[in-house]
Amino acid sequence: MAKRRRKYSPGVSRDVEREMRSFKRGTARSGPGGKGGKVKSRKQAIAIALSEARKEGKRVPKKSA
Repeated sequence: MAKRRRKYSPGVSRDVEREMRSFKRGTARSGPGGKGGKVKSRKQAIAIALSEARKEGKRVPKKSA
């Protein structure tokens, strides 16, 4: 049986973990340079982390439409 390949690279899960910590502390900000205001939901925090990982070129599935 063939081994399954990870969808997300290990670095991405660390990025999401870091973003969730700042969300729980209440320090996570949205928008370019954090000028968009406070992050208000878990989904938003995860989306920010994944988007940053994509910009860095880490292995993340394409954004669903």
